Amino acid sequence: MMTTTRGAALSLLLLVAVGAAVADAPATFLGACYCRAAGTLRCTSDLSEPDCQRHCDEALCDEWFWKERLPCWNWGYGG
Repeated sequence: MMTTTRGAALSLLLLVAVGAAVADAPATFLGACYCRAAGTLRCTSDLSEPDCQRHCDEALCDEWFWKERLPCWNWGYGG
C-alpha cells in the first residue's frame, strides 16, 4: 500500500512540475517580416523574429524589421 501511495505522490509531483515548466515557457509570436534589398521592400508573413532574421540574412537584405502579430501590409488600398 505504501508503494502505491508513494508512486501516486511522485506522479502528481511530476505532473505539477511539467505544468509549471510549460506555463513558464515563452510564447512564440508570429508576425510580418520585412526585408529591403536593392531598393525593394518585400514581406513574408507568419514568421517568428528569429526566423525573420535568418530569412533576411539568407536573402542578403540591406535592412529588415519584424512586426509582431501583424499581417503583411500591401501599402495600398485595393485596386
